[in-house]
Amino acid sequence: MSDGDITDQIAALPMRWDRDGKLHVLMVTSRDTGRWVIPKGWLMEGKKPWHAAEIEALEEAGAVGAISKQPIGHFFYDKRFEGASSVRCRVTLYPMVVEKLKRRWKERDERTRHWFSPGKAAKLVEERDLSSFLKNLTSDQNAQSVINKLRKAG
Repeated sequence: MSDGDITDQIAALPMRWDRDGKLHVLMVTSRDTGRWVIPKGWLMEGKKPWHAAEIEALEEAGAVGAISKQPIGHFFYDKRFEGASSVRCRVTLYPMVVEKLKRRWKERDERTRHWFSPGKAAKLVEERDLSSFLKNLTSDQNAQSVINKLRKAG
């Protein structure tokens, strides 16, 4: 792969609203460094990108819910591999309205999950693009339009 190559990944942005109508996003810790991330992964053969994002949310966070087929944005980051190599990734974000969190899920022994306000989550993530996306989430009209459609459908 040349330096100019960008690899596509998908991510779910699991969310819920509290009784006061305040938005919260579900974050998980990464398996390697324990930093806060959102459930994400590689595209899966034979699966639509939003379905792959839904599977990642279930495997990494135990989150079950309604996911949008329409992305609300994307961010870039450098995925590091053992041996110091890295690859530039473009991650497409699919919002998910969480209906329930499973007590037992695939990666529960490897990750911690926690609900944060988008502002708090923005401070915790290392990826600059993702941080500014989260910071502006509630004022991003495109994202809000997709999220509102998803909430109404659910």
